[in-house]
Amino acid sequence: MERFHQKPNIFVGEVNINVKNLDYAVTFYQNIIGFQVLEKTGNKAVLTANGKTPLLTLEQPADVIPKAGRTSGLYHFAILLPNRADLSVFLRHLLQTGYPLGAADHYVSEALYITDPDGNGIEVYRDRPLNEWKWNNGLVEMATEELDGEGILAESDAEWAGLPAGTVMGHIHLHVSNLPKAEEFYTQGLGFKIVSYYPQAAFLSTGGYHHHIAINTWQGVGALAAPRNSVGLNWYTLVFPDNGERDKVLKQLRQIGAPIVEEADYYLTSDPAGNQIRLVL
Repeated sequence: MERFHQKPNIFVGEVNINVKNLDYAVTFYQNIIGFQVLEKTGNKAVLTANGKTPLLTLEQPADVIPKAGRTSGLYHFAILLPNRADLSVFLRHLLQTGYPLGAADHYVSEALYITDPDGNGIEVYRDRPLNEWKWNNGLVEMATEELDGEGILAESDAEWAGLPAGTVMGHIHLHVSNLPKAEEFYTQGLGFKIVSYYPQAAFLSTGGYHHHIAINTWQGVGALAAPRNSVGLNWYTLVFPDNGERDKVLKQLRQIGAPIVEEADYYLTSDPAGNQIRLVL
């Protein structure tokens, strides 16, 4: 499944979120999720699965406030494990810790759902083999069914040792304020393709993946962006294969009037709901 999260696709690389208590959050992400700390300063910690690639960054603003309700922003970020045996090991670890979880079979994937101590949503999943995905008229079949937990647990009896090195940021799922406007931004601006629909939600990808990005209006149409110092999403990265592809997308973003700010080594844009995206190479 690695091929969906490498060139020539555009994919989510890193997610940056605010937390209320950095030390407490780092402990959770190490002991429950299995990240390693790549670097840590007074108010920021960069987390990794392979010891070199940042996947999740936690920040504690000086004036941080709790997660606001009924706002746009993060629904969940999704950590993709290399295979079902890894999901087996992770599920057993979660059950042993007693940490609350949800679970679902989405046809294309098998997923576990957790909320961090601050209310940030996390999905940990594995993809089914490509030949088990069903496509109709350019849309992939996805649903929310009961997970075969017993079958997953029977897959491996290995000891949990944190996230495997091959773990990647599989996708991000966002609350937006207006679905048609968000769809325009992600398709006509960023060049993603809609590959599935759900009530008040759309799933988008590049390269035929089931989704790199999902958007929904489940917090209400017209939901406002959360304050910048609130718990939740700061930004996420989209990784481009080369400058040419990124320049093409920047042109498309300008054509639809999306905001673009040039920084030292990335471009910053934001969707119509205020979710910030760093376009990186």
